[in-house]
Amino acid sequence: MKYEDLRTPSYIVSEGALLKNLKILKDIQDKALCKILLAQKAFSMYKTYPLISKFLIGTTASGLFEARLAFEEFGDDSLEIAPENHVFEPAYKDDELREICEIATHVYFNSISQLERFRYIWEPYQKEGRIKVALRINPELSTQEGHEIYDPCGKCSRLGIRLENMPTHLPEGVTGIHFHTLCEQGSEPLDETFKVVEEKFGTYLKEAEFINMGGGHHITKDDYNRELLLDVVKRARENWGLEVYLEPGEAIAINAGTLITRVLDIVETTDYPTLILDASAACHMPDVLEMPYTPPLFDALEGFTAGESIPEDAGERDGVIVRLASRTCLAGDIIGIYRFNSLPKIGDILTFGDMAIYSMVKNNTFNGMALPDIVLEHDMEDDNRFEIVKHFTYSDFKERLS
Repeated sequence: MKYEDLRTPSYIVSEGALLKNLKILKDIQDKALCKILLAQKAFSMYKTYPLISKFLIGTTASGLFEARLAFEEFGDDSLEIAPENHVFEPAYKDDELREICEIATHVYFNSISQLERFRYIWEPYQKEGRIKVALRINPELSTQEGHEIYDPCGKCSRLGIRLENMPTHLPEGVTGIHFHTLCEQGSEPLDETFKVVEEKFGTYLKEAEFINMGGGHHITKDDYNRELLLDVVKRARENWGLEVYLEPGEAIAINAGTLITRVLDIVETTDYPTLILDASAACHMPDVLEMPYTPPLFDALEGFTAGESIPEDAGERDGVIVRLASRTCLAGDIIGIYRFNSLPKIGDILTFGDMAIYSMVKNNTFNGMALPDIVLEHDMEDDNRFEIVKHFTYSDFKERLS
């Protein structure tokens, strides 16, 4: 399909951009002698799993459904080594854990209570060598600034076991340690965090066989310090004898996707013209409101986060300032305030960047809004370049309800 034939709104994921990220991650894997996993909570477009599986060792899941998706879709018969399927959930249900143990390779527990309560379920699998078991720890070192909702080490965080609640030694059957403390950050906070882990949890590192350093690593960004990452992984391998895992999600698909949307109307308000779009922050890019943040917009001169003060002199700069909003009934469904060279027209298509991650996995049908098409842009130059992977209809909306 040609670009001009695509419907709006649509998520478009670039195969070429994914490939670029995957090559960087594979290079890190090879140089650091570590294993990198796809964190599905950030990117679960399983149409791309066969491609990703040629570069990464496996996946991580946040529960049964993601674990099943990985088991069914990640990899194919051409792989020499079967993909790994890692699962962490803050709390398991017994019936779900039974199914997880049938399809997972690694299972992580968030508390000693859950570990021991369900020992009768996981231990037979562990003793047969079918799964490895780990504990998630909380180093109690917060490296976040201003985004408490995404801070696993916040003051009242429920994620990970604090040192004061750890037993004297790793419980029988447990051979792994897991920490996840970052959110879209560089290697410097990882280095700082691992030093604290070494200091506080060294006793357990000596007893463990592997360590999972979680996600939130912006490894594929141009300004990421990859040499420092290599040093941290090397320290874990050589000083503690550990097999090392990393589980980035956003790094795999960062800057690999866009969201195209059409201007439906222009409403005059007391300050700026408001463009009504067929895409929604609340429905199609929830992180815009949750963080909040201003999504990058192609052809815009600059953007400001909705609800925050914009520079006093913004109105004196060249161009025109507009507010981009959705057609939902939520008054606060505002994507952002942007400055353009000229006022976009009704019918124009606008393109938001970096929409592969935390978009498709979090979207919803509030107000009966249709979900955007999912499109894969193949790395070719012909009329088949754009493949519609999924078109959502009324039935997709209705079947979620009762």
